[in-house]
Amino acid sequence: MTQEKPGTYEGGCHCGAVRFRVVVDKHEADECNCSICKKKGFLHLIVTPEKFTLLSGDDVLTTYRFNTGVAKHLFCSICGIHSFYRPRSHPNDYDVNVLCLDGNVLSKFRIIPFDGANWEENIEQLQSRVQPSGETEQ
Repeated sequence: MTQEKPGTYEGGCHCGAVRFRVVVDKHEADECNCSICKKKGFLHLIVTPEKFTLLSGDDVLTTYRFNTGVAKHLFCSICGIHSFYRPRSHPNDYDVNVLCLDGNVLSKFRIIPFDGANWEENIEQLQSRVQPSGETEQ
């Protein structure tokens, strides 16, 4: 059952060095089938900067870039977990991995398939979905 009310969640990496807080207005996440998202097991929750707070771990985050180099794939240099990153589709926003939120919250989210393997043909679908109060329309 998806959650309808806004909520605030905390989450982080496996070892606990990276911790963050995120405000969620719309409990929807995208499941992308591109090469990196499939391997990482990432469920995308894109939020504007005012809805994301890095609580700890800035000093242990490492960045991986590939292809166009726009996306900043951040991961913990200690345990390797990708809790969040700066996505190519919304480079000024944060993309939080719903699977890295504390507790058993996955059932609160509606998971929407996204064909990221054919990114250029489908990006408009993703760009229309960002948490409210951002520059992108809902």
